[in-house]
Amino acid sequence: MSNTTQILKGLLEGCILKIVNGRETYGYEICENLVNYGFEEIQEGSVYPILIRLEKKKLLYSVMKKSPLGPMRKYYYLTGEGIKELENFILSWKKIRQSIDNVLEE
Repeated sequence: MSNTTQILKGLLEGCILKIVNGRETYGYEICENLVNYGFEEIQEGSVYPILIRLEKKKLLYSVMKKSPLGPMRKYYYLTGEGIKELENFILSWKKIRQSIDNVLEE
């Protein structure tokens, strides 16, 4: 499997929810965090559609605020549903990771 894009697609939503959890953040900062966590191939063009999708699902909400460095920024926050979704993502990931580890350790 040379293309990890399909695998990452579903996982990035949960990772973004985790990054937004408990603090305000904006799109570019989310991208920087993902790169710092090891997702070196992630592009802004991949992250913004996910943010829009998470807002449509009412897992995130956003507020436009002044930026200390220029134009207004859209800051993201988790909703109550977003917190529940993040908790479900973490539980699901732990189960999947354990199953994969079991297979790979065979």
